[in-house]
Amino acid sequence: MSEDTTRYKVVVNHEEQYSIWPEDREIPLGWREAGKSGLKEECLAYINEVWTDMRPLSLRKRMDQPEE
Repeated sequence: MSEDTTRYKVVVNHEEQYSIWPEDREIPLGWREAGKSGLKEECLAYINEVWTDMRPLSLRKRMDQPEE
């Protein structure tokens, strides 16, 4: 098995869900750079640190609203 030397960038969507994307490819619509790039392991470690609540943003907002 060969070592993955691909460089990735961390991307995030409007729901604050994270993923990685190869640096040399255009980011898909609906995603933006999160400010971190590097080898796969580095990017995944960064995501593990910053993505502490896996719920989509819209769900978090809805659940944070007081019930009427």
